[in-house]
Amino acid sequence: MKTLCLLMPALFGVVLLTGCTSDYVMATKDGQMILTDGKPEIDKTTGLIRYTDERGNERQINGNDVSQIIER
Repeated sequence: MKTLCLLMPALFGVVLLTGCTSDYVMATKDGQMILTDGKPEIDKTTGLIRYTDERGNERQINGNDVSQIIER
């Protein structure tokens, strides 16, 4: 019983932390605002930014086309 009481807060904390993904907004130089699900990843070798859109599709955009990335 004591073990269960000690494990419950730990399990709750793990579940709470796994649901905390931040969404980001990428502003392009032509004025578009792209909403992402999770943090975009920058590939330094190709200059492309890989992100997952709100519908769950993986996409890429040229890093030169992006003016800023802001956490929402």
